[in-house]
Order: sequence, then structure tokens, then C-alpha cells
Amino acid sequence: MEWMLMPYRRYADFSGRSQRKEYWMFVLFTFIVAMVCITLMIAGGMSLDESGEATPGPLFWLGVVILAIWGIGSIIPSIAVQVRRFHDQDKSGWMVLLGFIPYVGSIIVFIFMCIEGTRGPNRFGNDPKNPTNSDIFA
Repeated sequence: MEWMLMPYRRYADFSGRSQRKEYWMFVLFTFIVAMVCITLMIAGGMSLDESGEATPGPLFWLGVVILAIWGIGSIIPSIAVQVRRFHDQDKSGWMVLLGFIPYVGSIIVFIFMCIEGTRGPNRFGNDPKNPTNSDIFA
């Protein structure tokens, strides 16, 4: 759970590096929250009013409100963790903009998010997997 919430603790921190684990656990958390909200919306279903028209129930609107508030609050952390993933690979954070290329941009960003970061320190900071940069067999 710590890895899922770490991007929220580093809310607007666009500096430094993030491991793949931090990014993918955040993506998993995002998926879980979205699925819970969608389940609430489906469970809320439709109810018939006096005129016989179907209207969304209160659980539907609760799911919509939670999803909207959570989604708006997660925009900055999701961009920040993606920028830090690019930094981990010693690439500029501006590469996040590759996602705006139609059709292939999201595939390119997905591939970059799967690639392991550079070992040891780079221009964006120490290696998050080995922050002391010590050798195991030294």
C-alpha cells in the first residue's frame, strides 16, 4: 500500500527519480479505485420515478462524485510520477508529451514505463533501488 500512495505524498514533486514499482503500483491503485467507483455506479442502477422514466439512483451519483473528485486530484501526481520515471531512465521529463502523439504515443510511453532505470546515479539523482550506490561485493 505504501508504494500505491507514494505519488500522493510526492504530490507535485517533478524532480528526482521513481522506480518502476512505484509507477506500476500507482497505476494498479488507480485501476482499483476506478473499478470500485464504476461498481458503485452500476449498483446504483436506475430507478423509476413517478412518470415511469428511469433515473440514476443515489449510489450512481456517489460513484460519479467520488470518481470525479479523485480523478481531478490525481492528475498532478500521475504526471509527476511519469516524469520521475523518465528521469530514472536519464531522460527529460518533457518526454511525457510523447503521449499526445496520435495512435502510437501512448504505446511509446507505455514501453518507456516498462524499461528499467539507469543503474547508479544520473543527472536527476541517486538510484532509487540503491540510494547509497554501494557495491554488494565490496
